Amino acid sequence: MITRRQLWALLALTLMWGVNWPMMKLSLQQLSPLYFRASTMLLGAAWLFVYVAAKGERMRPVGREWLAIATLGLPNVLGWHTLSIFGVQELASGRAAILGFTMPIFTVLIGAAFFGERLTPRVRLAVVCVSIAIALLLWHELQRLTGRPAGVAWMLGAAISWALGTLMFRRAHLTLSPLVVTVWMLLLGSVVLWALALSLEPLPDPTDFSPTMWISLAYGVLINYGFAQLIWFGMARDLPPATSAMSVMAIPLVGTISATAIVGEVPNWQDWLAMGFVMVAIASVLWPPRKPTA
Repeated sequence: MITRRQLWALLALTLMWGVNWPMMKLSLQQLSPLYFRASTMLLGAAWLFVYVAAKGERMRPVGREWLAIATLGLPNVLGWHTLSIFGVQELASGRAAILGFTMPIFTVLIGAAFFGERLTPRVRLAVVCVSIAIALLLWHELQRLTGRPAGVAWMLGAAISWALGTLMFRRAHLTLSPLVVTVWMLLLGSVVLWALALSLEPLPDPTDFSPTMWISLAYGVLINYGFAQLIWFGMARDLPPATSAMSVMAIPLVGTISATAIVGEVPNWQDWLAMGFVMVAIASVLWPPRKPTA
Protein backbone atom coordinates (compact mmCIF):
# COMPACT_ATOMS: atom_id res chain seq x y z
CA MET A 1 0.00 0.00 0.00
CA ILE A 2 1.46 3.35 -1.00
CA THR A 3 1.71 5.91 1.79
CA ARG A 4 0.54 9.50 1.54
CA ARG A 5 4.17 10.66 1.64
CA GLN A 6 5.09 8.37 -1.26
CA LEU A 7 2.07 9.57 -3.21
CA TRP A 8 3.08 13.23 -2.86
CA ALA A 9 6.68 12.38 -3.74
CA LEU A 10 5.54 10.47 -6.83
CA LEU A 11 3.32 13.37 -7.89
CA ALA A 12 6.26 15.78 -7.50
CA LEU A 13 8.52 13.45 -9.49
CA THR A 14 6.01 13.11 -12.32
CA LEU A 15 5.60 16.89 -12.52
CA MET A 16 9.37 17.50 -12.37
CA TRP A 17 10.22 15.09 -15.17
CA GLY A 18 7.19 16.03 -17.24
CA VAL A 19 7.85 19.79 -17.10
CA ASN A 20 11.52 19.14 -17.87
CA TRP A 21 10.69 18.46 -21.54
CA PRO A 22 9.44 21.98 -22.41
CA MET A 23 12.10 23.46 -20.11
CA MET A 24 14.73 21.80 -22.29
CA LYS A 25 13.07 23.24 -25.37
CA LEU A 26 13.17 26.67 -23.74
CA SER A 27 16.90 26.36 -23.06
CA LEU A 28 17.63 25.34 -26.65
CA GLN A 29 16.28 28.69 -27.87
CA GLN A 30 19.54 30.31 -26.72
CA LEU A 31 21.99 27.45 -26.15
CA SER A 32 23.22 24.68 -28.45
CA PRO A 33 22.26 21.12 -27.46
CA LEU A 34 25.66 19.70 -26.49
CA TYR A 35 26.59 22.72 -24.35
CA PHE A 36 23.19 22.57 -22.68
CA ARG A 37 23.53 18.88 -21.84
CA ALA A 38 27.18 19.17 -20.78
CA SER A 39 26.53 22.15 -18.49
CA THR A 40 23.40 20.92 -16.73
CA MET A 41 24.70 17.37 -16.40
CA LEU A 42 28.06 18.39 -14.91
CA LEU A 43 26.63 20.89 -12.42
CA GLY A 44 23.73 18.63 -11.50
CA ALA A 45 25.99 15.62 -10.95
CA ALA A 46 28.43 17.74 -8.93
CA TRP A 47 25.89 18.90 -6.36
CA LEU A 48 24.34 15.43 -6.30
CA PHE A 49 27.81 14.03 -5.54
CA VAL A 50 28.24 16.40 -2.59
CA TYR A 51 24.78 15.56 -1.22
CA VAL A 52 25.20 11.78 -1.49
CA ALA A 53 28.74 11.87 -0.05
CA ALA A 54 27.43 13.84 2.94
CA LYS A 55 25.03 10.95 3.60
CA GLY A 56 27.99 8.65 4.19
CA GLU A 57 27.88 6.60 0.96
CA ARG A 58 31.12 5.13 -0.37
CA MET A 59 31.79 7.35 -3.38
CA ARG A 60 35.17 6.19 -4.69
CA PRO A 61 35.06 3.39 -7.29
CA VAL A 62 37.90 0.89 -7.30
CA GLY A 63 39.19 -1.66 -9.77
CA ARG A 64 36.52 -3.13 -12.05
CA GLU A 65 33.90 -0.70 -10.71
CA TRP A 66 35.26 1.94 -13.10
CA LEU A 67 34.71 -0.38 -16.08
CA ALA A 68 31.15 -1.18 -14.93
CA ILE A 69 30.34 2.53 -14.57
CA ALA A 70 31.78 3.36 -18.00
CA THR A 71 29.96 0.46 -19.66
CA LEU A 72 26.60 1.33 -18.09
CA GLY A 73 27.13 5.00 -18.87
CA LEU A 74 27.33 4.46 -22.63
CA PRO A 75 23.63 3.69 -23.20
CA ASN A 76 22.17 5.23 -20.03
CA VAL A 77 23.90 8.62 -20.25
CA LEU A 78 25.61 9.19 -23.58
CA GLY A 79 22.95 7.32 -25.56
CA TRP A 80 19.77 8.52 -23.87
CA HIS A 81 20.75 12.05 -22.83
CA THR A 82 22.64 12.95 -26.02
CA LEU A 83 20.21 11.55 -28.58
CA SER A 84 17.17 12.88 -26.71
CA ILE A 85 18.45 16.46 -26.61
CA PHE A 86 18.87 16.40 -30.39
CA GLY A 87 15.36 14.98 -30.63
CA VAL A 88 13.97 17.82 -28.49
CA GLN A 89 15.80 20.31 -30.70
CA GLU A 90 14.04 18.92 -33.80
CA LEU A 91 10.57 18.15 -32.45
CA ALA A 92 7.92 19.75 -30.30
CA SER A 93 8.86 18.91 -26.72
CA GLY A 94 5.60 17.08 -26.02
CA ARG A 95 6.06 14.94 -29.12
CA ALA A 96 9.63 14.16 -28.06
CA ALA A 97 8.42 13.12 -24.60
CA ILE A 98 5.84 10.76 -26.10
CA LEU A 99 8.49 9.05 -28.23
CA GLY A 100 11.05 8.98 -25.41
CA PHE A 101 8.67 7.10 -23.15
CA THR A 102 8.29 4.25 -25.57
CA MET A 103 11.34 3.00 -23.64
CA PRO A 104 9.48 0.39 -21.52
CA ILE A 105 8.27 -1.35 -24.66
CA PHE A 106 11.75 -1.45 -26.18
CA THR A 107 13.05 -2.79 -22.86
CA VAL A 108 10.72 -5.77 -23.12
CA LEU A 109 11.50 -6.35 -26.81
CA ILE A 110 15.28 -6.22 -26.31
CA GLY A 111 14.92 -8.47 -23.28
CA ALA A 112 13.04 -11.00 -25.39
CA ALA A 113 15.48 -10.80 -28.30
CA PHE A 114 18.76 -11.00 -26.36
CA PHE A 115 18.06 -12.05 -22.77
CA GLY A 116 15.51 -14.84 -23.21
CA GLU A 117 12.57 -12.98 -21.71
CA ARG A 118 9.10 -14.14 -22.75
CA LEU A 119 6.80 -12.21 -25.08
CA THR A 120 3.31 -12.24 -23.60
CA PRO A 121 0.04 -11.24 -25.33
CA ARG A 122 0.17 -7.94 -23.43
CA VAL A 123 3.63 -7.23 -24.87
CA ARG A 124 2.31 -7.91 -28.38
CA LEU A 125 -0.50 -5.44 -27.71
CA ALA A 126 2.08 -2.89 -26.55
CA VAL A 127 4.12 -3.35 -29.73
CA VAL A 128 1.05 -2.72 -31.87
CA CYS A 129 0.12 0.41 -29.87
CA VAL A 130 3.63 1.86 -30.03
CA SER A 131 3.85 1.15 -33.76
CA ILE A 132 0.62 3.08 -34.32
CA ALA A 133 1.86 5.97 -32.13
CA ILE A 134 5.16 6.20 -34.02
CA ALA A 135 3.33 6.08 -37.35
CA LEU A 136 1.01 8.90 -36.25
CA LEU A 137 3.87 11.17 -35.18
CA LEU A 138 6.02 10.33 -38.18
CA TRP A 139 3.06 10.95 -40.49
CA HIS A 140 2.56 14.38 -38.94
CA GLU A 141 6.22 15.29 -39.47
CA LEU A 142 6.30 14.00 -43.05
CA GLN A 143 3.11 15.74 -44.17
CA ARG A 144 4.40 19.18 -43.18
CA LEU A 145 6.88 21.04 -45.38
CA THR A 146 8.71 22.11 -42.22
CA GLY A 147 8.47 18.69 -40.60
CA ARG A 148 11.44 17.07 -38.89
CA PRO A 149 11.21 13.30 -39.36
CA ALA A 150 14.87 13.04 -38.29
CA GLY A 151 13.73 14.13 -34.84
CA VAL A 152 11.59 10.99 -34.61
CA ALA A 153 14.70 8.91 -35.38
CA TRP A 154 16.72 10.75 -32.69
CA MET A 155 14.06 10.07 -30.07
CA LEU A 156 13.58 6.42 -31.01
CA GLY A 157 17.34 5.94 -30.84
CA ALA A 158 17.32 7.58 -27.41
CA ALA A 159 14.49 5.33 -26.19
CA ILE A 160 16.28 2.20 -27.44
CA SER A 161 19.51 3.31 -25.73
CA TRP A 162 17.67 3.91 -22.47
CA ALA A 163 15.96 0.51 -22.75
CA LEU A 164 19.27 -1.27 -23.34
CA GLY A 165 20.87 0.62 -20.47
CA THR A 166 18.01 -0.34 -18.16
CA LEU A 167 18.46 -4.03 -18.96
CA MET A 168 22.21 -3.77 -18.42
CA PHE A 169 21.70 -1.95 -15.10
CA ARG A 170 19.31 -4.67 -13.88
CA ARG A 171 21.87 -7.38 -14.60
CA ALA A 172 24.95 -5.56 -13.36
CA HIS A 173 26.64 -6.86 -10.21
CA LEU A 174 27.21 -3.55 -8.48
CA THR A 175 29.25 -3.08 -5.32
CA LEU A 176 28.41 0.63 -5.14
CA SER A 177 24.86 1.84 -4.54
CA PRO A 178 22.81 2.50 -7.71
CA LEU A 179 22.64 6.21 -6.87
CA VAL A 180 26.43 6.48 -6.57
CA VAL A 181 26.83 4.62 -9.88
CA THR A 182 24.36 7.05 -11.48
CA VAL A 183 26.28 10.06 -10.12
CA TRP A 184 29.53 8.76 -11.59
CA MET A 185 27.87 7.93 -14.93
CA LEU A 186 26.65 11.53 -15.11
CA LEU A 187 30.05 12.95 -14.17
CA LEU A 188 31.95 10.85 -16.71
CA GLY A 189 29.28 11.44 -19.35
CA SER A 190 29.47 15.20 -18.86
CA VAL A 191 33.23 15.12 -19.49
CA VAL A 192 32.62 13.38 -22.83
CA LEU A 193 29.84 15.84 -23.71
CA TRP A 194 32.06 18.82 -22.88
CA ALA A 195 34.73 17.44 -25.21
CA LEU A 196 32.16 17.00 -27.98
CA ALA A 197 30.64 20.45 -27.41
CA LEU A 198 34.01 22.22 -27.48
CA SER A 199 34.96 20.49 -30.74
CA LEU A 200 31.60 20.64 -32.56
CA GLU A 201 29.68 23.72 -31.40
CA PRO A 202 30.50 27.44 -31.15
CA LEU A 203 31.31 28.61 -27.63
CA PRO A 204 28.26 30.36 -26.10
CA ASP A 205 28.39 33.76 -24.43
CA PRO A 206 26.57 33.56 -21.07
CA THR A 207 26.22 37.35 -20.96
CA ASP A 208 23.67 37.02 -23.78
CA PHE A 209 21.42 34.71 -21.77
CA SER A 210 18.03 36.06 -20.74
CA PRO A 211 16.66 35.63 -17.18
CA THR A 212 14.31 32.96 -18.57
CA MET A 213 17.31 31.09 -19.92
CA TRP A 214 19.02 31.11 -16.52
CA ILE A 215 15.83 29.81 -14.90
CA SER A 216 15.60 26.96 -17.40
CA LEU A 217 19.26 26.05 -16.81
CA ALA A 218 18.74 26.11 -13.05
CA TYR A 219 15.76 23.81 -13.51
CA GLY A 220 17.89 21.32 -15.41
CA VAL A 221 20.66 21.38 -12.78
CA LEU A 222 18.67 21.46 -9.54
CA ILE A 223 15.46 19.67 -10.49
CA ASN A 224 16.08 17.27 -13.38
CA TYR A 225 19.56 16.12 -12.32
CA GLY A 226 19.07 16.84 -8.63
CA PHE A 227 15.88 16.60 -6.60
CA ALA A 228 14.11 14.30 -9.08
CA GLN A 229 16.97 11.78 -8.92
CA LEU A 230 16.95 11.83 -5.12
CA ILE A 231 13.19 11.32 -4.97
CA TRP A 232 13.32 8.46 -7.45
CA PHE A 233 16.14 6.56 -5.78
CA GLY A 234 14.64 7.28 -2.37
CA MET A 235 11.38 5.52 -3.20
CA ALA A 236 12.07 3.25 -6.21
CA ARG A 237 12.72 0.12 -4.16
CA ASP A 238 9.47 0.40 -2.18
CA LEU A 239 7.17 1.64 -4.95
CA PRO A 240 4.43 -0.78 -6.08
CA PRO A 241 4.81 -1.70 -9.78
CA ALA A 242 1.34 -0.38 -10.70
CA THR A 243 2.11 2.98 -9.10
CA SER A 244 5.44 3.21 -10.93
CA ALA A 245 3.63 2.44 -14.19
CA MET A 246 1.14 5.24 -13.57
CA SER A 247 3.99 7.71 -13.05
CA VAL A 248 5.77 6.69 -16.25
CA MET A 249 2.50 6.93 -18.18
CA ALA A 250 1.78 10.42 -16.85
CA ILE A 251 5.16 12.01 -17.64
CA PRO A 252 4.59 12.51 -21.42
CA LEU A 253 1.08 13.76 -20.64
CA VAL A 254 2.48 16.38 -18.23
CA GLY A 255 5.17 17.27 -20.78
CA THR A 256 2.64 17.81 -23.55
CA ILE A 257 0.24 19.88 -21.45
CA SER A 258 2.95 22.03 -19.81
CA ALA A 259 4.56 22.73 -23.20
CA THR A 260 1.58 24.89 -24.13
CA ALA A 261 2.17 27.20 -21.18
CA ILE A 262 5.98 27.20 -21.26
CA VAL A 263 6.90 27.31 -24.96
CA GLY A 264 3.54 27.87 -26.64
CA GLU A 265 3.29 24.48 -28.35
CA VAL A 266 -0.24 23.46 -29.26
CA PRO A 267 -0.67 19.67 -29.54
CA ASN A 268 -2.58 18.39 -32.58
CA TRP A 269 -4.86 15.39 -32.78
CA GLN A 270 -2.00 13.10 -33.81
CA ASP A 271 -0.15 14.00 -30.60
CA TRP A 272 -3.13 13.23 -28.37
CA LEU A 273 -3.93 9.99 -30.18
CA ALA A 274 -0.29 8.88 -30.16
CA MET A 275 -0.07 9.66 -26.44
CA GLY A 276 -3.12 7.51 -25.79
CA PHE A 277 -1.58 4.57 -27.64
CA VAL A 278 1.73 4.97 -25.79
CA MET A 279 -0.04 5.09 -22.41
CA VAL A 280 -1.90 1.88 -23.26
CA ALA A 281 1.40 0.29 -24.33
CA ILE A 282 3.16 1.32 -21.12
CA ALA A 283 0.30 -0.02 -19.03
CA SER A 284 0.43 -3.30 -20.97
CA VAL A 285 4.07 -3.97 -20.13
CA LEU A 286 4.38 -2.38 -16.67
CA TRP A 287 1.01 -2.98 -15.02
CA PRO A 288 1.26 -6.11 -12.83
CA PRO A 289 -1.00 -9.04 -13.78
CA ARG A 290 -3.87 -9.97 -11.51
CA LYS A 291 -3.15 -12.66 -9.00
CA PRO A 292 -5.33 -15.73 -9.55
CA THR A 293 -8.08 -16.07 -6.98
CA ALA A 294 -8.25 -19.21 -4.92
